Amino acid sequence: MKLLQIKKFPFSSILGWSVSRYDIFNNCKRQYYYSYYGKFDKEFPASKINELKALTSVALETGNIVHDIICMLLKRLQKTAKPIDKKRFLAYTQQLTKDYCSKKQFTEVYYKQKNSIDVNEIYNSVEKILNNFLNSKRLKWIFEEGIKTCKNWVIEPDGFGETRIGDKKAYCKVDCLIPTEDKVYIFDWKTGKQDISKHSKQLTGYSLWARYHFELTSKDIIPTVVYLTPEYSEKSITLSDTDLDNFKTEVETETKQMYDYLTDIENNYPIDKAEFTKTDNEFFCRYCNFRELCKK
Repeated sequence: MKLLQIKKFPFSSILGWSVSRYDIFNNCKRQYYYSYYGKFDKEFPASKINELKALTSVALETGNIVHDIICMLLKRLQKTAKPIDKKRFLAYTQQLTKDYCSKKQFTEVYYKQKNSIDVNEIYNSVEKILNNFLNSKRLKWIFEEGIKTCKNWVIEPDGFGETRIGDKKAYCKVDCLIPTEDKVYIFDWKTGKQDISKHSKQLTGYSLWARYHFELTSKDIIPTVVYLTPEYSEKSITLSDTDLDNFKTEVETETKQMYDYLTDIENNYPIDKAEFTKTDNEFFCRYCNFRELCKK
């Protein structure tokens, strides 16, 4: 199956729906404000908001490293299908882990939950997760079947995965798309908690992204979430064209909810910060990068 080129769009200021954006909006309006509209804030300097926004965590950085290493590995396979030198592969991973961690500020340290970050502990987690991937049947399948169409793979495409769902701007950036002769496989790598209900929403968005850009039908697409820990496992969902069309309505509804917090939709200008209420769910506060601001 030959894929068409990913469609490009001219820049526009209007907000774009995404699963992660709406999740933040739904969980805490104040966190949403700081995440997307910090430059409009009159209470705290943009430099402080941006500093907090850039904070990472041990779990998040573990996932970032794993995603980037798998991305690099797949792009290497597009050039050569030689067997992986595991010793060199893990040595490179260890160095990358050190480099990533040296450049990041961790929430655990910033909020004094830890004195410092144990880079070796992060690497050990990364190594275990990557070993699960290296020993998986899926990687074997990629070497034996997926490699046949490696020139047409889509691996974490540039940008943010901009697309259109219905008439709404949206972002759905796939981790990996591998076409075969008659199907398109979409893989979403996960290093956190398994939650197929939550992740099915992402897979549906990715399916719509693929249908839009490559003019496919739902029968052509096999969206799969890949849980890399504690053991390797996969879960695929089956979607009909009706399911995808219904999802358009859901995206339209959620987008309009976010529009309600704007004074100017086309230019993406927010209403007053006071209208972005704080959540009363302490669970979300406990892991929020901006919790320092809410206590001042």
